[in-house]
Amino acid sequence: MSEMNIEEIQNRLREFARERDWEQFHSPKNLAAALSVEAAEILEHFQWLDSEASMSLSEEKKSEVAEEIADVLNYLLRLSDVLQIDLETAVNNKMKINAEKYPADKVRGSSKKYNEYQTKE
Repeated sequence: MSEMNIEEIQNRLREFARERDWEQFHSPKNLAAALSVEAAEILEHFQWLDSEASMSLSEEKKSEVAEEIADVLNYLLRLSDVLQIDLETAVNNKMKINAEKYPADKVRGSSKKYNEYQTKE
């Protein structure tokens, strides 16, 4: 598995849009809407499956899901590029926030949201 170069992919996506004169359509609002639609297309593949079945997809189904995941990532990368958001910084900041919201010793094994669990004092 090769390492993903976010900047390189964003450059390729920017050029892809530019070559097709699609930049005019790539407002943050439109990209966010497209991202949501593509995420829903991932969910569509799992809509009527139970948890066990969702873990054992056929190779054909995995390939279809992979295409939708790639669409989501592409729109996410394009949105962050248009908004000039440094994804590495954003991810690192959010991981820090989540670590504070969900301390492992207090939430281990729980699916509750951070404001639903009792903190130990």
